[in-house]
This record gives sequence, C-alpha cells and structure tokens, in this order.
Amino acid sequence: MEKSATQGKPTSVNFTRHYPASCEKVWRAWTDPQALAQWFGPDPAGVVTLAEMDVRVGGRYHIRFGVPGQETHNVSGTYLEVEPPHKLVFDWGWQSTPERVSRVTVTLRPSGGGTELVFMHEKFFDQAARDSHNQGWAGAFLKLDKLFPAA
Repeated sequence: MEKSATQGKPTSVNFTRHYPASCEKVWRAWTDPQALAQWFGPDPAGVVTLAEMDVRVGGRYHIRFGVPGQETHNVSGTYLEVEPPHKLVFDWGWQSTPERVSRVTVTLRPSGGGTELVFMHEKFFDQAARDSHNQGWAGAFLKLDKLFPAA
C-alpha cells in the first residue's frame, strides 16, 4: 500500500487568536472592505487595492493586494455560510489558478471579555499549496493582531 504524500503532515492551516474586542468588531475586520484593507495580505509593506464584498450566502468577494511595484495577487470566491457575528465560511480561489478552490472558515466566540477567533483554511490542491498558504496567513495574522492589541 502506498503512503499518502501528506501522511503525518498537516492538511489545513489553523490559527486561534484571542482579541480584547467584541465579536462584532472582529467580524467587521473580516467583512467590511475598509477594515479588511487595514490588515489583509502577508507582507508588512503590502496594500489592498481592491476589496469588493457582498457578505451574504451566495454573495461574492474579490480582493486584490500586493506590494507596490511587485506582483499583484487576486483572490475571489463565494460566501457559503454567513452567521453574523460568529461564523463566516467562503471558498477561496486565486485568479492565477481558478481550478484550485479551497475553503476558509472563521469562527468567533465571546471569550474572557473579548473574542476567540478560530481560523481554518482547508481543501488544498496539494501540500505545497497548504504550506504556502500557512506562510501567507501567518503574515496576515501578524497584521490583524495589531488591530486588536492586548491591553
């Protein structure tokens, strides 16, 4: 029997954060184009040049981001579950590889006077895509963390 190439390796990207802010404020960071533009993308020098969001089941989003003078990235998808301000599920597809659709789930729960955010990105094309997304989201979460600094 052949061993899977991902056996023993993580197949999803997972982050858990606690923010000293309400679920509504953290929800807004994920669903309001102006708020999302403040943190989205992995590079500290990166900027969001387009954020279109129709946050409802079946609604679509399109985000364009990158570092000025370097490659521009385009990601888009459809909202699959929208339960304000607690759960957001959407598919994720790069313009450069539209056949490779993955899925993101963001869950927000009141916790300790703030919000616990549980993030999962799954259903990657392969392990390399998973690892690349893990690195990208790690950078984005560093920026998101700065929006809700610990007291």
